[in-house]
Amino acid sequence: MQNIFVQIFALIAAAVVFVWIFKRLGLPAILAYLFTGLLAGSHGIGWMTNSEEIHLVAELGIVFLLFSLGLEFSLPRLMAMRNIVFGLGALQVVVTTLLGMLVLKLIGYNYLTSFTIASLVALSSTAVVVKVLKETGMLNLRRGQLAIGVLLFQDIAVVPLLIALPLLANPGELDVATAMMLAFAKGAFVCAVLLAVGKWLLPRIFNEIASARSDELFVLTTLLVALCAGMMTYAFGLSMALGAFLAGMMLGESHYRHQLEAEIRPFRDILMGLFFVTVGMELNLHYLAQVWGWVLLALATLLICKVIILAAAAQVIGERRRDAMAAGLMLWQMGEFGFVLVALASKHQLLDPSTASFLIALGVLSMAATPHTIDKLDLILNKLNVSGAMNEGEAPKNGDLTALSDHVVIIGFGRVGQTIARFLKPEAIPYVAIDFNPTLVQEAKAGGEKVYFGHAGQQSILRSAGIEKARLVIISFVEYEKSLEIIDTVRRVAPEVNILVRTRDDSHVDELKQVGVTEVVPEELEASLMLVSHVLFMSGVPMKRILRRVSIERENRYAFLHGFFAGDADDLSIDKQDRLEFLHAIALPEHAFAVNKTIGQLGLKQHRVEISALRRNGKEISLPDEDTQILANDVVLLKGKPRRVERAEQFLLDGFP
Repeated sequence: MQNIFVQIFALIAAAVVFVWIFKRLGLPAILAYLFTGLLAGSHGIGWMTNSEEIHLVAELGIVFLLFSLGLEFSLPRLMAMRNIVFGLGALQVVVTTLLGMLVLKLIGYNYLTSFTIASLVALSSTAVVVKVLKETGMLNLRRGQLAIGVLLFQDIAVVPLLIALPLLANPGELDVATAMMLAFAKGAFVCAVLLAVGKWLLPRIFNEIASARSDELFVLTTLLVALCAGMMTYAFGLSMALGAFLAGMMLGESHYRHQLEAEIRPFRDILMGLFFVTVGMELNLHYLAQVWGWVLLALATLLICKVIILAAAAQVIGERRRDAMAAGLMLWQMGEFGFVLVALASKHQLLDPSTASFLIALGVLSMAATPHTIDKLDLILNKLNVSGAMNEGEAPKNGDLTALSDHVVIIGFGRVGQTIARFLKPEAIPYVAIDFNPTLVQEAKAGGEKVYFGHAGQQSILRSAGIEKARLVIISFVEYEKSLEIIDTVRRVAPEVNILVRTRDDSHVDELKQVGVTEVVPEELEASLMLVSHVLFMSGVPMKRILRRVSIERENRYAFLHGFFAGDADDLSIDKQDRLEFLHAIALPEHAFAVNKTIGQLGLKQHRVEISALRRNGKEISLPDEDTQILANDVVLLKGKPRRVERAEQFLLDGFP
């Protein structure tokens, strides 16, 4: 027992050091975890001798990841995406498996081995792709929805594969078709039970938990629900991750969705890191050094084939070419369930040790390369001359903002940052916002705002926002130490740019002036309207116009300031949330209830919400009238109190009030 604790301590210490180093180098944390596992495993330094126990704990990371993913996809949204999940997903898996079998048979493998290898390389990594999509805010974009839909089908497809491989290796034990039918029946039963519990029991449980006003009780209940759902599906021979996804999907319709995601995130991220460490342990460097040329060839083949297959399949069902190619580039890697299938196939002599080692190396390296591929997505698509406009709300990559100049850079896109943006927009003053809250960025980008995910203390992030050509930089949050870090970075990148800083009080005004801040606005002396006055004045708007606009807002009781995109880290009490109005962007799939109906026909006034804007093909329709028809793939921007907005979202998706 003492030995395992020492090993875990060494593992965590190494992970902390390598994540810090990789982050300083601008590399994804996933690579740091893989590198840690590479050193710790039996093929590296070898201090981890209890890797099986660590792997069992690490699998909980996938459970919590799928639970949080389920919170993003309510049942109406999943049904509206059925063409992607059961159309595109099935097409990708079947075509990839058949094509892979053909190639492998030509190489010299028998039919059984060819099917085994082809089926496991057809799967992609839910753990890597979902984590990167959530971090970059691409989860609600069309390309992100395509990727998630395919991943959901792949996770479902794992179940029959886990049943089929042992039966194919020992065909006399049980008829394959009978086993598949039995598995389908068990799956349908457990899914029905989980959906019923989630629909009628879980909301009442969380209402009681929330009324107790205990953070510890809320966290424990969240963990218990995710684990119970996973254990139930596991008991019936299905994936634990599938049960957690179903539980999250049911709770995704409740108004506790954001709080649940925030509570489970620390456990999810830590355990996901541990999972990637266990993946790194599987890589045999000695074997890789012997066959590195063949592995690189296999990686290139895997990339080209899976991208072409998925892109072609997506275009067959009517998707835009750029989104189809983007989804293919997201899903080209092998997945974490591939390692499970490799172990199972090896156990039943379907794969020889050399082939199994080769597939493990292929899987680890492809997963390691995926975050970089997704990060450079639009750069790759532009290099390939893939037609189609960049997805609205997509984070800017190298050179995307080179044409932008004399603009305002807003650092921090909370309530104050959003207020500033709203006053800049009518004056036709260009702006770019940067925020480190992935949920807020995802919501705001889906609603058409020019906000991008990143830490403004990094020079590369500031340069991508075109800070050298900006007229003004605004730091809209009040944390003094954090502001100093960003000010220092801004001054190193753009020494001449004007900087406006918001502070809680006037205790640090002199220090901020000394480090080069142009203007300081103390929050306790001036509220958001005065901050906006400074922004507009420094942006070149006449003072007379500023005073007139501020006066109008005060006379209208600040109606223009109502409604904000709410990130999961907003420090708002339940009472304050019930008094405030929020904005929520909803992407409407083709089978949504609201599609092809006018706003007047929907009767949203009965839900006491309003559509403040409509985005169609990258263009915004502000304050659409009652006769405006909603089309498939429109992004609707709802304005109202949180619970009313959630009910209205469900109504737009499935028609049930």
